[in-house]
Amino acid sequence: MPGRWGDASGPAAGGTSFHAELITVDIRHSPLTNVESWRTVGGEGKANMDAKPQTKIRIGPAGWSYADWNGAVYPVPRPAGFHEVEYLARFFDTIEINTSFYQPLRAPVSKSWVGRVEANPHFKFTAKLWQRFTHERSANRQDEKQFKEGLDPLMTSGRLGGLLLQFPWSFKNVPENREYLGGLFMQFMEYPLVVEVRHSSWNQPQFFEMLADLSVGFCNIDQPVIGRSIAPSERSTAAVGYVRLHGRNYEHWFTPREHAAERYDYLYSMEELDPWAARIRKIAESAETTYVIANNHFQGKAVANALQLTSLLTGGPVPVPEPLLARYPDLAEIAVPGPNVPRQADLLFESTLSGGKS
Repeated sequence: MPGRWGDASGPAAGGTSFHAELITVDIRHSPLTNVESWRTVGGEGKANMDAKPQTKIRIGPAGWSYADWNGAVYPVPRPAGFHEVEYLARFFDTIEINTSFYQPLRAPVSKSWVGRVEANPHFKFTAKLWQRFTHERSANRQDEKQFKEGLDPLMTSGRLGGLLLQFPWSFKNVPENREYLGGLFMQFMEYPLVVEVRHSSWNQPQFFEMLADLSVGFCNIDQPVIGRSIAPSERSTAAVGYVRLHGRNYEHWFTPREHAAERYDYLYSMEELDPWAARIRKIAESAETTYVIANNHFQGKAVANALQLTSLLTGGPVPVPEPLLARYPDLAEIAVPGPNVPRQADLLFESTLSGGKS
């Protein structure tokens, strides 16, 4: 089937390894979906030879251990030695660790994940703070110690790009919550912090100024905008920029936890992703590194949309896992014509902070 970038009859096979080079795009001259010029360079050192400031965008899914990804994202049967993290690191430069929200990571497991992404030098994880700190708010010093021990292998290896403090819609901008946030920022100040709030009461200049003063990133989100839910934005308050796409499943957004997967059953169209590509570029102008996480994980839809966003931002085709292409045939429009081409790697965007001068 001919695609947006040519014949997509040879998408990336499940066992193919992609060793990508860095992609540089000059945002001053490159429309989002019609990039005038893009070039590959042989590694980060070469990419940084230019005097102009640059920023990186890393795109990937939230989590990787979902039963409904078998046959949709992952091959069935799985080849010997298959591991989800190693597989996804062939296509993406980040994954958000979801399990850290439910319980502290075990250091040996974290260390094993570092080994799984060794073939991709540009890869960094992000992780979610344990819900005991953000939702239950019952954590003690031992909980803090245990959580940090689980992150140690990621931090010491340089593979942790951000720690996300995700709060629920019910967490509103009132004095006691601002005080609680400030305490958490101090507890975890050694990490590159990002905070996600979902209630529109936080959409205040004073809040964003506080984040900037403390070098804490703000998570820009796409969610069903119901009542006083916070709307899409393009803010950057720290060196780490962050975007999370939750989907727009209005019917099931407040589904009880036992059916939580239903709220993430949403596939973005390319037309819906276009405005987010523009917002991501805006965030990337002021952040040093921007993480874009697709959280609409139901049946691998996050992986599909993450690849589509990568294509929009680079202006070129991307490798697509064969099972995913079979599940979502429209991905043929952005799939590479053959298996042996670079995957995403870092998206390096030349900043306009120099005032537009070359």
